[in-house]
Amino acid sequence: MKKIIIFGAGNIGRSFIGQLFSRSGYEVVFIDVIEQLIEAFNRRGWYNVVIKGRSKEEIIKVTNVRGVLASDKDKVIKEVSSADIISSCVGTGALSSVIPLIAEGLLERYRRDKNLALDIIIALNMRNAAEYFRVELSKILGTGYSLGNLVGLVETSIGKMVPIMTDKDIKEDILQIFAEPYNTLILDKKAFKNPVPGVAGLAPKDNMKAWVDRKLFIHNLGHAAAAYVGYVYNSNFVHLYEALSVKKIHNQTRQTMQQAAEILMKEYPNEFTKKDLKDHINDLLKRFMNKALGDTIYRVGRDLLRKLEPEDRLVGAIKMGIKHNLEVDKILYALVCSFYFRATDESGNIFRRDIEFIKKYFNNGIEYILVNLCGFSSKDNREIIDKCMKYSEEIKVLYKVKGYENEQIRKI
Repeated sequence: MKKIIIFGAGNIGRSFIGQLFSRSGYEVVFIDVIEQLIEAFNRRGWYNVVIKGRSKEEIIKVTNVRGVLASDKDKVIKEVSSADIISSCVGTGALSSVIPLIAEGLLERYRRDKNLALDIIIALNMRNAAEYFRVELSKILGTGYSLGNLVGLVETSIGKMVPIMTDKDIKEDILQIFAEPYNTLILDKKAFKNPVPGVAGLAPKDNMKAWVDRKLFIHNLGHAAAAYVGYVYNSNFVHLYEALSVKKIHNQTRQTMQQAAEILMKEYPNEFTKKDLKDHINDLLKRFMNKALGDTIYRVGRDLLRKLEPEDRLVGAIKMGIKHNLEVDKILYALVCSFYFRATDESGNIFRRDIEFIKKYFNNGIEYILVNLCGFSSKDNREIIDKCMKYSEEIKVLYKVKGYENEQIRKI
């Protein structure tokens, strides 16, 4: 039986990568820091993925599963050295711990067989993820290890959304995980050193950059637009589906996504057609409306310092549109709505980094945000800045948005 080693037994590791490979006959070995999870994997050898559709639930039983504690370095190295394929399913913050373990396993593998290649599926929505892995692995592997020939660094575009689980859900079964029905893993076909695994659900692509941008500038952009426009329309909305149930917000979100689609087609003329992207937008909007996901406006919109960066979902799409001399007004409007985003969690607290955004950027004015956070030029992008200032005034009048008058912000 072939074996996949998965670093990270979280949402994507369990609901997506582990599930896909198990269903195609692989043994699934999770590496994680949580002892309870590892003990449960080894005691039971299986777990359930509960598929939360819009009208029904389905249970997928994932079998041939075991776990190894990340702290058990020798065992982890041994597992990596004998793996058929690896997947990293941890967030960016954990990569500094995971990459050295992978590197040590690669060196052990190399000592046994100097010609045995290994592919690493990087299940992380991170631009230039393969290059990051290459640089960090090289530091440990050294110049004598032929990284370019022996290791496939396979970037992915993760489009699967995972429903929120309550404490009750987790206590009921620590191993069960919820997921939406979407089950396609887009990955970089050219990066594999070995043949692409014959696993149902894998969708290898030749031009991976285009598909990473499709995820960022259609999926992530649409998600964010719905949250930001929805919030200024009615700050009492809690769930994303509530906002998208309002025809005006639904249409505005669709138009914003369609504008981004036009930009993507211009950037990648041989990769996407109008029909492809229209169908994708329709599918996404239906998925965003899935009540079973329980997705909140707070979760989707929070972390403005990251989501308003120059290369991220909104500003990145705008800059690509400017490059091609295309309309960006719908995306700009969503961007300006984000400046007034003050959604709170279930305890009534604004995300801490969003308070930092308000104090450091918002309180210095719209142009200050656009130049110092979003990376626009006050000279070269004057038209963009002026349009944003105009939208800001319209939003404040239309929705009576105050945003900056918040007790929490004054206290911190």
